Amino acid sequence: MNRVRSGDAEIAYEVLGSGPDVVLLHAFPSSHLMWIPVAEKISQRHRVILIDLRGHGESTVGDGPATMERHAADIARVCKEAEINKAVFGGISIGGYILFEFWRRYREQVRALLLCNTRATSDNPETRSGRLKSAEDVLQRGPSEFLDSMLPKLLGGSTRRNRPDIVSAGRQTMRGTAAGIAAAQRGMAERPDSVPTLKTISVPTLVIAGEEDRSIPMSEAQRMHASIAGSELKVIPQAGHYSVFERPDETSRIIREFLDRLR
Repeated sequence: MNRVRSGDAEIAYEVLGSGPDVVLLHAFPSSHLMWIPVAEKISQRHRVILIDLRGHGESTVGDGPATMERHAADIARVCKEAEINKAVFGGISIGGYILFEFWRRYREQVRALLLCNTRATSDNPETRSGRLKSAEDVLQRGPSEFLDSMLPKLLGGSTRRNRPDIVSAGRQTMRGTAAGIAAAQRGMAERPDSVPTLKTISVPTLVIAGEEDRSIPMSEAQRMHASIAGSELKVIPQAGHYSVFERPDETSRIIREFLDRLR
């Protein structure tokens, strides 16, 4: 993987294919690996940049909470290093949170958006408190127990019942350290409400949701779709919060059709 220094962290990223640029951000607590099945298909016509967010995969964590501002600066630094002037940006879950911040700060670099299994609303007090407690727990107990406990929340019921291979592969994409997981949780707990940002988004936008997503309700995808002018909403059947990873063939088809319309 390629590596670049961004502030107090080293960010790892991989490049596949050639053509118009597509930058993809993974979900928490995963790594760029969760995008690989889709990226390999997209890269037949595009240059795809897969980034390990700070504190995830092969990227270091830096100091303090991994805030959306720091993540957005990391993405901008990778884009500069990879000589990307304008790209389609896609993000799953936390990747979407980061893209709202990236839009606020670097919108001139955004050609289009893919918002997958994410939400614009900030955490309510209960969720925020749970994140902070989780951060403390993982620092005391290590990451393995936490990562194992996340799978039932992230994968849809159909996947868990019928695709043990996907369940196993999903666990393998999770390479976070205790410090990285804690920093990410604290950063997400601090993130601002991005609902007001939705009406400012003026580029083609595709919203993707999982039919069986237990982490983010369908109403959040519908809110984004209703608030972003001209956006499209696609629902991946029999898939949960990791719908992009659970149903890569269906997701690839939807994303490639969206990218082809941009061309």
